[in-house]
Amino acid sequence: MKINEMFVSIQGEGPYMGIPMFFIRFTGCNLRCEWCDTKYAFYEGKEMSMEEILEVVKKKGKEWICLTGGEPLLQEEIYKLIDILLKEHKVIVETNGSILIDKLPTEENLVVSLDIKTPSSKMEKYMKLENIDYLGPKDYLKFVIKDERDFQYAKSIIEERDIKSEIVFQPVWGTELRWLAERVLDEGLNVRVLPQLHKIIWGERRGV
Repeated sequence: MKINEMFVSIQGEGPYMGIPMFFIRFTGCNLRCEWCDTKYAFYEGKEMSMEEILEVVKKKGKEWICLTGGEPLLQEEIYKLIDILLKEHKVIVETNGSILIDKLPTEENLVVSLDIKTPSSKMEKYMKLENIDYLGPKDYLKFVIKDERDFQYAKSIIEERDIKSEIVFQPVWGTELRWLAERVLDEGLNVRVLPQLHKIIWGERRGV
């Protein structure tokens, strides 16, 4: 498996925000979002065996493990790794919405963070919206929103589908959080408006 970086930090996004976790960032992504903040994960990284990865996880000893990228579902052995991790940990899988998640376990201790890319990303045409149907109450659906067009796009999706998971509206880093919160209130949407907490604390840097 190709690993970009591994580190301990707090979860900076979504309803599990603030929980200390061990992050495994995988190398490689099949999308090229306009506002991507982890472009360094497109290619940088080193090959590690399953045993090497698990040894590092064991040393860190965190209850929560977050598998992120890049796009972790591009890794051939990701499902095997998830199964092993779930024996002793709670796991969050952050995935970009372009790959079917039907093969992911439905265990209580596995949380799926599913992105649906908005028009400002220029990747919305690659989304597999049927993924939304696989989400349950413990999972969350995330829309990164830059402007009114993105807002209306996200709104149309949540109004058209029966969504059982939490829904998160997150502003593109550097855009106004207040505007997004006020638009959600104006429209009466039942979603969470959340920033990227790790960037508020540490700014734009790796390993957090």
